[in-house]
Amino acid sequence: MHTQRTNVPVMTVTVFIATFMAAIEGTIVSTAMPTIVGSLHGVRLMNWVIAIYLLTSAIATPVYGKMADMRGRKPVLMVGLGIFVIGSLLSGLSQSMIMLIVARAIQGVGAGAIMPVTYTIIADMYSLAKRAQVLGLNGSAWGIAAVVAPLLGGLIVDQLSWHWVFIINVPIGLLTMGLTAVFLHEKPRTSSSSLDVRGIWWLALILVCVLGACELLQLPHGIWYATALLVGAALSIWRFIAAERRATDPVISLSLFKSKAFISQNIIAALISGVVMGHEVYIPMWMQGILGVNATLGGFAVTPSSILWVVGSFAAGKMLPRMRASRVLGIALIDVFVGIVAVTLLNIHTTYPVFLVVSAVLGFGFGIIITSTTVESQNVVGPDQIGMATSFNTLSRTLGQTLMISIYGIIFNQQIAAGVAGQPDLSTKMMNKLVNSQTVHELADKVVVPLRHVLFDALHVVYIACAVVVLLSLAANLLGRQARRQ
Repeated sequence: MHTQRTNVPVMTVTVFIATFMAAIEGTIVSTAMPTIVGSLHGVRLMNWVIAIYLLTSAIATPVYGKMADMRGRKPVLMVGLGIFVIGSLLSGLSQSMIMLIVARAIQGVGAGAIMPVTYTIIADMYSLAKRAQVLGLNGSAWGIAAVVAPLLGGLIVDQLSWHWVFIINVPIGLLTMGLTAVFLHEKPRTSSSSLDVRGIWWLALILVCVLGACELLQLPHGIWYATALLVGAALSIWRFIAAERRATDPVISLSLFKSKAFISQNIIAALISGVVMGHEVYIPMWMQGILGVNATLGGFAVTPSSILWVVGSFAAGKMLPRMRASRVLGIALIDVFVGIVAVTLLNIHTTYPVFLVVSAVLGFGFGIIITSTTVESQNVVGPDQIGMATSFNTLSRTLGQTLMISIYGIIFNQQIAAGVAGQPDLSTKMMNKLVNSQTVHELADKVVVPLRHVLFDALHVVYIACAVVVLLSLAANLLGRQARRQ
């Protein structure tokens, strides 16, 4: 990329805007979901509004990464942003739950370009020494989104309507496209190879099976259906590998996996992204269900994590040029392990400020890990594979989040069921009211305390599982360090 022709400061801001738009989308939609469900009468289809977006985004991500290497970053980002804008407009105009789900699928196809291609553009514009710092700055979009989204979502729903939660993306997306068109310049890329359609097909089938299994695992009797889908995923992986070996220009080159360092970076990214989900989903539940705070305070309990994430990203930028990546990751993983173990040691009477401190400790480690694994995934491949490597790193994080949140859900539900069994005054339905600060008053006083103990025990086991995941990440980091020495 011709950095002397590309306006680097303007494109850095443009990338930041695009990342913020993608980051705020998930949280703001969750905030508006109760209103959307009430308006479109679609409580049974509610999960699909989020699941279909995740699925199409995951499928599209590696395709965009490969296309960015073949055709250039600029045209691929423009196409992705254009599809995202169209999907956002259609979502905002939806008059039924089915129409909204279809529109969200289109929106997800566009969103699949935003993170991998913007990260690839950063890799093109900045040297390794500065790249981590810029990624840290770009990562602050997620922290800002975590703080702003609930407030902005509530304001839009209250003052306008839920439709504007989606339509607001249209002017932002068009602005981003305009800035990219004017200020991003690169050498024209031409590739005589055709797109690896067979590889994309099998990869899509893998992701459909895996993400579908994750959804079904959370249903009461979904284990058999999920198992069938996982068998389908295994067969699809076999066919995918065969297709990529024959492809002249594969969508995901198998040569990437010859590097143990690349494998370890992406395993760590996937596992720690799962721990992030465990933190962000279950701490607010602890706050409302056990401490009895309102939903806003419950959500803000994880805000220090988002703020310190940015600090951790900047720290990674300072540490990576001076230290081995495995040592940087080792320090951050120990930080996260200490934070998670601290959560498992807290008692039922622990006060709110303590969680703010623990959240800050975790966020600092998360910021270092996610930034470092992204930079190193780019660093261990050739320049012609940066887009592919970045998209695979993004995909690893998405799959890690989806798979781990399903596993935590199974553990949590089993623990709740075991906790209320043998206590005739308690039921799992009561737990739904306990974890919602607006409905807890509907419960009889005599059941609130025992229910809180059941919830506390279930959350305790979930965070023990998180600690095990961090230990697996430490093992993966050792694998990467040994690979570097060989």
